Amino acid sequence: MRKKDRYLKIVEWSDEDQCYVGSIPGWIGKCCHGDNEVEVYHQLGQILEEWIEIYEEDRIPLPPSIVAKKYSGKFQLRIDSDLHKALAIKAMQADQSLNNFCGKILKKTILQADVTRANKANSADAKSRAAD
Repeated sequence: MRKKDRYLKIVEWSDEDQCYVGSIPGWIGKCCHGDNEVEVYHQLGQILEEWIEIYEEDRIPLPPSIVAKKYSGKFQLRIDSDLHKALAIKAMQADQSLNNFCGKILKKTILQADVTRANKANSADAKSRAAD
């Protein structure tokens, strides 16, 4: 496996910038952008290779990869006591544990955001093709 393959590369549509933006979570923030998703991904790969090369030349340890990281499925979340109470009540009304209820809400929210983002990106692509 190549070193650059160990890192998660994300190219996503930015409503704020009205273009695709590339980043390497946990290491390199938003570092490239453009109108073509594939070209931004290619730029991102080149930037990652350059950073790896610089780190190795300077004998700096590479950051750990999140791609192969194992997640336990557990994390602690601190929230306002009123929100905790409201969530507990909603969970009871749904006849679910608080943990299960919150997990479903988080999953639905994340999936919904991904669908919304994909729809916006597809819409922008369609507008771009129509303009050509």
